[in-house]
Amino acid sequence: MSARVPRLRWGAATSPGGRAENEDALLADRDVFVVADGMGGHDAGEVASAAAVATLRPLAGTAPGPDRVRAAVVAAHEAVRAVPSESSRRPGTTLTGVVACVHEGVPCWVVLNVGDSRTYRMAGAVLEQVTVDHSEVAELVAGGLLPPDDAAHHPWRHVVTRALGGGATTVEPDLFVMAISPGDRMLACTDGLTDTLPDARIEAELKAAHDPQAAADRLVAAAVAAGAGDNVTAVVVDALPRARVR
Repeated sequence: MSARVPRLRWGAATSPGGRAENEDALLADRDVFVVADGMGGHDAGEVASAAAVATLRPLAGTAPGPDRVRAAVVAAHEAVRAVPSESSRRPGTTLTGVVACVHEGVPCWVVLNVGDSRTYRMAGAVLEQVTVDHSEVAELVAGGLLPPDDAAHHPWRHVVTRALGGGATTVEPDLFVMAISPGDRMLACTDGLTDTLPDARIEAELKAAHDPQAAADRLVAAAVAAGAGDNVTAVVVDALPRARVR
């Protein structure tokens, strides 16, 4: 019998948070689950994030492998670069999330990332950040120049070193491929969530809701209640045991 991706169940939620406009975008459809956090000021950020998500939308339902995912992210970069700009600050966006597929005969998550939005995996009730932030502060922490506890309050914490669009002519997305285990819970979220809630609180909210839609709603509501100053978006996807139905 050929390998198959386990049944998936998912939920998504978003809020403008402390901002007047919501420049986040998301896609949660069959086997593709991503979030994007637009940059570039009023209108431009919203258009940039929407352009990135729209480029990945044709992948949904095709269980694309790592090569197709990478190619789609590169195409999304070109789509964002084509967004018109009325200022010297070119529109850009982060992009992160997870794609479910069968890779080399094994059901896998393909985790993608460009920027400082994040994708997490919760397995065995333990939350782990899969992606690495592409930010000035993350590089300072990795280089031992900044204590991790100081990162959340550093004035450079929102300066990204990699994004779709912006001033870069090319982009190199991070891709992580890992086997799917039934019971996995994946979270893709923008930094409006992670800047407001510590990982321990995110883990607690994910554990508090069995249904992924309820979990996404809880995360966004908790961040907004805690005073999120930015847009907040969360996509939660579960790999179900084969005996369950969606």
